[in-house]
Amino acid sequence: MIKKHEIYKTDKWNMMTVEVQGRYIVLREISDQWGEETHTFMSRPAMMQWVNNRFNKESYKDNQEEYNRIIEAFKQV
Repeated sequence: MIKKHEIYKTDKWNMMTVEVQGRYIVLREISDQWGEETHTFMSRPAMMQWVNNRFNKESYKDNQEEYNRIIEAFKQV
């Protein structure tokens, strides 16, 4: 069974989808600058480590609410 989660970053063009496929977590990052990147994780802690590196607090210091929303959405996966 595949569970799909959609996590929007800034708008509908720049978004992420996360699919839980058994023991694998497949994250697709769609960007208007880089196209589509796919990351496969073996565990939730590995995914959260990538998330914390990708979305660091310094980048969102002006918009802490958006940062909290993104991190919380990943925690729900």
